[in-house]
Formats: sequence, C-alpha cells, structure tokens
Amino acid sequence: MAINLVKGQKIDLTKGRSSLSSIMVGLGWDPVTTKKSGGFLSGLLGGGGGGADVDCDASVILLDESGKLSGKENLIYFGNKKSKDGSVVHSGDNLTGAGEGDDETIQIDLKRISPSVHRLVFVVNIYNAKQKKQDFGMIQNAFIRLVDNQSKEEMIHYNLTENYAGKMSLILGEMYRQGTDWKFSAVGEGTIDPDIGSIANKYA
Repeated sequence: MAINLVKGQKIDLTKGRSSLSSIMVGLGWDPVTTKKSGGFLSGLLGGGGGGADVDCDASVILLDESGKLSGKENLIYFGNKKSKDGSVVHSGDNLTGAGEGDDETIQIDLKRISPSVHRLVFVVNIYNAKQKKQDFGMIQNAFIRLVDNQSKEEMIHYNLTENYAGKMSLILGEMYRQGTDWKFSAVGEGTIDPDIGSIANKYA
C-alpha cells in the first residue's frame, strides 16, 4: 500500500526494498473545471463549461553532489527525453492533462544512474505561461507518485493541496542519495519561473 506524503515529509525508498532497481515516476494534473452558467471565473478561464486549455510539462533536473546542474544533457524534458547514461527516460509531452491517472511518466533505472548524479528534482511548469497569462490557479489535483517497476507496487503518493495561484512552475519532489540508499522528499513549492530553463538556471 502506498504511503501518502504531506509537504516536507521525507521517506527512505530503499529501506526494506534491497532489490529496488527501477522506478516509474507518475505525474498528474487536471484543468480546473468551470460551471456552464458562466460568471467571473468562467470568463477568466476562457468560456463557459469545460476547463482551461493549459499545457503542463514535467521535467527532471539531475544535480551533482554540490547541488549543481553540470550540463544541459542533465535536464530531462520533452525536448531531451533521455539522459546520457540512459537511466532517466521521459514519456513525452501531454498537451492537455485531461483524463484520470498519470499525465506524464518518467522511468528511472537506479542501477544506471551516473555516480555523479546525487539528486533528481521533479518539476512541472506551464508551457508559455507568461504569454498565455496562465498559472497554477487554473490547475487542480496535481500529484506525484512512485511505483516499483518490478513488483508494480505504488510506494508513495503525494497530492499537492495548496493554492498555487500566480505560480507558473511547481517543484513537486526530489529523489536524493544518502550513502547507498535513495530517499524522496515531498517539496510542493510553487515558483514564478515561466519555463524550465529559468528553473534550471537556478542550479547552474
């Protein structure tokens, strides 16, 4: 059974799972639905009924021991879907976030991760957020979950419950090394960075 995390909580992924070698990271979100009767919120989101046309993109930033992004090849997103060592593979872009379940997934092979990589930061940002005047107040039900690929067991699930209005990017969580173990931290921080490049620059 998955452990439901709260913001700031940390958990040891490898404790009791000595055979853990491959993880699927699922990220999901839904557009905020509006009532067909219209009104201020409906007009703000662009019409009556349905939801906002918001394109969210998931990314992973691979950091070294000092917390730095050592090169653009360590930024995994829809434009660079596979890490150089093949340990991190992105499923590709989902343009709408409609429907239940994971909207984008990332496969992580723990045995292949370069020894120089110590932290993986999972980010979701809104594509062209500034140009479209969109923010995460138009998105609901954002989550991140980790699944053991071998047993198919969902290990952890973290639902982001805060109001992220005005934020164009979310840092959902981080995986990091501690000795030979891998741990996960539920971050849940919103930022005003308009694109993944702006977030990546913070780690340069």
